[in-house]
Amino acid sequence: MSGLIETGDGCHISWRADGDANAVAVILSNSLGTDMTMWDALVPVLAEQFRVVRYDSRGHGGSDAPPGGYSIDRLGRDVLELADALGITQFSFCGLSLGGMIGQWLGWRSPERLRSLVIANSSPYMGPPSGWDARIRTVRQGGTIAIAQATLERWFSASFRVDPANTAAVLARFVETPVRGYAGCCAAIRDMDMRALLPLIQTPTLVIGGTQDPATPPYHTALLTSRINGAECVMLDAAHLSNVERPAEFNEAVIDFLTRT
Repeated sequence: MSGLIETGDGCHISWRADGDANAVAVILSNSLGTDMTMWDALVPVLAEQFRVVRYDSRGHGGSDAPPGGYSIDRLGRDVLELADALGITQFSFCGLSLGGMIGQWLGWRSPERLRSLVIANSSPYMGPPSGWDARIRTVRQGGTIAIAQATLERWFSASFRVDPANTAAVLARFVETPVRGYAGCCAAIRDMDMRALLPLIQTPTLVIGGTQDPATPPYHTALLTSRINGAECVMLDAAHLSNVERPAEFNEAVIDFLTRT
């Protein structure tokens, strides 16, 4: 089952649901420069026990890409409006990178909606803002293809990139990402700082990190784990897109955590 919902500001968000409609819902949120297909390895096993709802963040995939800069607040409200449209009162949430930032926002802003939270390869702050401004300028001038190679080097370890087939699908999605959608989400990350808000998250939380992740290095994972009350942590031998590079280990960690909580 799939479709589009319209948010309060007129943006259409693309979504897909798998599994038993009466089961506990889990919402999956993609990273910057990907779409809901990044979860293809997790969905079949997760759908055996849960109602799995994945969506394309605004500016990505089949969702609209409104002009201008976005905000973590707006991206978080997209999730709540999606859940409302699908009749989901409470849900577990799993997000990677940008999706994990949205998960942090949900954790302190709308804890009553969350059953449990998985934050993967993410950070509460990714400064300095000047770096994001430079990336936005580069993409606006040359498209996402202008930063494609550098992005792959952050997303995947050298040993994983040896076989181009490992990264081909992700690369194809990346270069198809609308420029204004990518730039809009870059602005959301640039303007975000949730470090002081992490202690407000009381939802059972699993933090997943990558030992070879140059985008959100292990100290980002340690910061999240130490400041979120009672958070558990799993480190994978992977770079930034740990769910793609280490799918079996990632899936095992997520399913074990969600079934326990």
